[in-house]
Amino acid sequence: MDLGSLLLRTVLIYFVVFLIMRLMGKREIGKMSVFDLVISFMIAEIAVLVIEDTERPLLDGIVPMVILMAVQVGIAYIGMKNRRIRLLFDGKPSVIIADGKLDPEEMKKQRYNLDDLLQQLRENQIARVADVEFAILETSGKLSVIPKEQEESGAGGGKADEQGGQDSAGGSGASPKADGVQHKPVQMKLPASYRFETLPIPLIMDGKVLDQSLERLEKNRFWLKQQLRKFNVSDYKQVFFCSVDHKGELFVDVRKKQ
Repeated sequence: MDLGSLLLRTVLIYFVVFLIMRLMGKREIGKMSVFDLVISFMIAEIAVLVIEDTERPLLDGIVPMVILMAVQVGIAYIGMKNRRIRLLFDGKPSVIIADGKLDPEEMKKQRYNLDDLLQQLRENQIARVADVEFAILETSGKLSVIPKEQEESGAGGGKADEQGGQDSAGGSGASPKADGVQHKPVQMKLPASYRFETLPIPLIMDGKVLDQSLERLEKNRFWLKQQLRKFNVSDYKQVFFCSVDHKGELFVDVRKKQ
């Protein structure tokens, strides 16, 4: 193998790919659509084949890469003029949380699980699902989180305290709203050994109790069932998601009735 020829081909293909990627437009790698990623992968694969096979003419690699660039630029230009084309190739965002309420059907449709959701909420410095006004899964796979207003949360907390006082006096449990989510906080004392970096910790995911989480909290299923009764929930399978935050407040999201 002629090392000089290999070096020349590598440098030349590098500048060709660099130029093509620049002409395709400035866009962060993490914000590329699926279409952009496919084009980028194909260009990278063609570039490798041309560099490895020194017997292959350079034009056999450059021409396909230029064609792919033209396809990408052409579709991007058409997409600017036509929203239907843009949605066809880029897709559209999905609302995962609205007003503190999870949408399990949309999550299932996007094959987006609760562990992914909790991780991305933590990355957005969100400790509780109930604190989220909207969480939108973008076409790039990034989760955009819009937290509830502080004043609204404060007002809600005041109401909850008043309700809590009434409940304590009357001895009656709190009732959930029509959407099945209990907004009045149910608090518990966290054990001293609890590690806060894992918060919020899930207790129920998709109707299944996470016994390891209960053990870490030094609780059991009997205790959990008692807490769920305060949300008018009698069966674990009714719960799509249940978690506890750093304040010891329980969040319960009930499945929609079919």
